[in-house]
Formats: sequence, C-alpha cells, structure tokens
Amino acid sequence: MDYQESLSYLDELAAFGMKPGLQRIRRLLELLDQPQERYRSIHVTGTNGKGSVSSMLARILRSSDIHVGLFTSPHLVSYTERIQIDGQPISESDFASCLSVVRVYAEQMADEDGESPTQFEVLTATAFFYFAIRHVEYAVIEAGLGGLLDSTNVIVPEAAVITNVTMEHADRCGGTLEGIAHHKAGIIKEGIPVVTAARGEALDIIRTEAEAKNSDIFVDGEDFSAQLISTDEHVQRLEFRSELLGVDRLAYELHLLGSYQIENSALAIMTATLLHNVNADERVTREHIVHALKLVDWPGRFERMDLGTQKILLDGAHNPAGMQALRASLDAYFPSEQRIFLLGILKDKEIDVMLETLLRPDDVVIVSTPASERAAAPEMVAREAGRIVRHAEAVADQEQALRRALELANGEHLLVAAGSLYLIGELRRILLKM
Repeated sequence: MDYQESLSYLDELAAFGMKPGLQRIRRLLELLDQPQERYRSIHVTGTNGKGSVSSMLARILRSSDIHVGLFTSPHLVSYTERIQIDGQPISESDFASCLSVVRVYAEQMADEDGESPTQFEVLTATAFFYFAIRHVEYAVIEAGLGGLLDSTNVIVPEAAVITNVTMEHADRCGGTLEGIAHHKAGIIKEGIPVVTAARGEALDIIRTEAEAKNSDIFVDGEDFSAQLISTDEHVQRLEFRSELLGVDRLAYELHLLGSYQIENSALAIMTATLLHNVNADERVTREHIVHALKLVDWPGRFERMDLGTQKILLDGAHNPAGMQALRASLDAYFPSEQRIFLLGILKDKEIDVMLETLLRPDDVVIVSTPASERAAAPEMVAREAGRIVRHAEAVADQEQALRRALELANGEHLLVAAGSLYLIGELRRILLKM
C-alpha cells in the first residue's frame, strides 16, 4: 500500500466501530512477535491532559539523549502525527509500509474467526511495530479511551500516569464516575508505580487498585506539586516541589500556556524523576527536565497562533472539564478582553453544560462543523449558545467560519477557537496557510 491506500484501508476499518476487549489486539501483537516487549514504556491515561503529559515526557526523554517513541490520538491533520520518534512524525512511506505488514495479520485474523481488529487496534499495533523496528529505548503511550479495555493496555510500563478522572465516555466506561475511575485504574500493573492528579472518589478507587497491585502511588497535591510564580501571554514561570523527593524548589519555564498545564507539568516531572530514582536511569536529570519543559510544545492546546495584531488561541477543549479549564485560563490570562469564540462540538458531548461552563453573556459565538461524522449541527449549537450570549450564528464551512470570526474580532478582540480537535486541526491548517 501507498499512503493514500493506507487511508482508504483505515476508513474501511472505521466501519467496524469501537469494540471493547483486548483479545484482538493481543492476537494481532502475537502474530507480529510481540513488538511492544522490545522497549520500555510509560502508559498515560486520564480524562484531560494525557496528550500534554505524554508530550512533556517524550520531550524530557529526548532531552536526556534517549531514543524515544510517542503514540497519541487523535491527530489534528494527519495520521502520521500519532506516531513519532524523537519528535519527528512517521513518514507517509513508513506509515504505509508498517501498516501493510499489520494489515496482513489483521486480514489473517478476519479469515480465522470472521472478526477484524478495529481501526484503533490496527493503529496501535502499527505504532508498536514501528517503534520496535526503529529500536527505540522508551515509548510514551497515550491510552485512547478509558484504560482497562483500551488497545494500549497490553504493555507493562515502567510507570503508569492517570492525569485526572471526570465524567467522559461514561457510556463506554461503566456509566458513572466510579466506573470511569475503575477503567482508568485498569492500566495499573503489578508493582509498577502510579502517578496521578485524580481527586475524591476517583482517587480512592485508584489508591485501592494500586494497593491491590502492590504499586506505589504518588499523588499531586500530596507527594508533589507545582505552582505558578509569574506569567505573561507567552510563558509560565513555575516551581516544582516534593518533600518526598527532597526537592524544595525546582524552577522551570513552560511555553505551553493554560493553567491546567501547571498540573500536567508536575505529573511529567514526578514521572521522569521516578525513572531516575526507581529505574536508576541516570540520564534523566533535573537539568534535562528543565531544559525539556522550556522547549516542549503541544499543538492545539491553548496555542497562540496570532495573525499580525490579531490574537488567536486554539484549544481542543472537548468536554465539560476541558471547557472549565479553558474558561479558567482565559480568565487568568485575558480577564478583560472581549472574546470572539469559534466553536465546533461533537453531538455525543454534553453541549449545554460545555457552553454554560465556557461562555460569558457578552461573548460572541460563531459555530462551525468539526470534520467528523459525530459533529453536532452548527445551527443547533448556535441556538444553545444564543441562550447565553448576546450574539451567536452558524457558519458550517470551516474556512468561511474562520473568516467571519476574524471579521468580528477585527484585530481588536481575542479570537478563541475551541471544541473538537477535528475542528481545531483544520483551523490550524488554514491559519498556517494564512
């Protein structure tokens, strides 16, 4: 297959939808000779922040002169973004080549029992196979959905990270916050340390699972923390502290904006320090951690993409917790600015809760269509937003919606694009062209 043929094959697999269970991915990896066992790994799950934490950890390992793979989802523009080595996305030719190998065994499985692996299972196997043939030393693996039955949950990592737990994908993870927490805690393996920023009931469940697995657990706000020292519109200056680690004040800078990145960076620092302390990997030092966090980027997460004097922020806040974090960050960094929102949300989300969380009465809202079959109709979202703000309108075409939002912002007001990453990715592509 070439790259375009690979995309067609992935589209065919999408028709099978999402099917819980690990039996298919285990069989597929068995046929590939267990590529995931040929390198160390770090497993990251959580409702929000798991992509940012994964990116930070990969950057820390890379700055420590470690050959590192990174597997994330979803992508903004291209599938190749999901599979990276040392900060570089897999090439289209390598993607097609590795996927062709995986396809042979996926079709063998379909012939054996009539059940094909899902699209995400095939992508996961492709990433694991690519990391193996490229001889990475570590791979940072972001879970796709939940944890317990997620396709990535076939690895035995050096550390498990659970960023936070809120009501997201409840229909597939037990229907309650308790059920979601059990699914997230499902990535905990026997004797493997756990780092988390979970709170309340979810933390209690994660603690219980860690105790059952004889795994040490390290909790943000108890065993370690980070706090903001100062900030401007481009950089956050922070300090990490951990009495447990004997760290009084580790000063560092983060060019990822957003108040939620403070907690995410604390998780990354704690996890990286465990690699040094528990796994005796002396290459991971505090100096390398500080250097890495100053350089790390994560597109589409409170990302500045200004056009001349026009301030523009892109943020893939796609659930109520994400919208709450975005609102808090906007209030912290741009408290008095008039805000023009360009939104696109998926129909299976809590749209009314998200809008009520994010919007102020004097905001202006343009609603467009995310590039997904699950996209909510922009007219419906605009009607809901119109109950809260002074002006809301629907513009289905993404580029036209962006131009309308830029017209309303007029270089004077803050333009914020938010919602589904399927919208943010396309807007980012258009902005880069502009």
